[in-house]
Amino acid sequence: MIAAWLLGLPVIVVPAAVLARLAAHHRQRGAVLLAITGALLMVGATVLLVLTLAGEPASAATMSGAAAAAHAAAAAHAAAAASTSAANSGALIGAGISVAGSTIGAGIAVAYTGAAAVAAMSERPELFGRSMVVVGLAEGIAIYGLIIGIILVGKA
Repeated sequence: MIAAWLLGLPVIVVPAAVLARLAAHHRQRGAVLLAITGALLMVGATVLLVLTLAGEPASAATMSGAAAAAHAAAAAHAAAAASTSAANSGALIGAGISVAGSTIGAGIAVAYTGAAAVAAMSERPELFGRSMVVVGLAEGIAIYGLIIGIILVGKA
């Protein structure tokens, strides 16, 4: 299972590095290139996740009788634990998705509200308090995702 991640790591890292390098040289098209990078990283991570979850255990056809019996007993024990493990892994994956999604959303929200707050404060400095409240509310999105992630990890 780990081998799939190790083999797939260059598939994710190399295109990301190339596109980041291109974004640095072509600043006008940087946002488009970064969006493409994000999409490619998401596709690569999804492929790796599917390959890892679809992995089959080794076959017992080439083992001797005693080794095959021991392997069958271990496989039965692993199958009993697999249902619990699948539920736990689903909760952990959900926790990661909730934290990552809320953090990305909060980053986008803070970028827009922060820029608007700075522009408003340059015109009227007395708007500092109200501007920071709006930026803080945008940052609250990440806190909500973190709380959901902690709840899911606690259930795993």
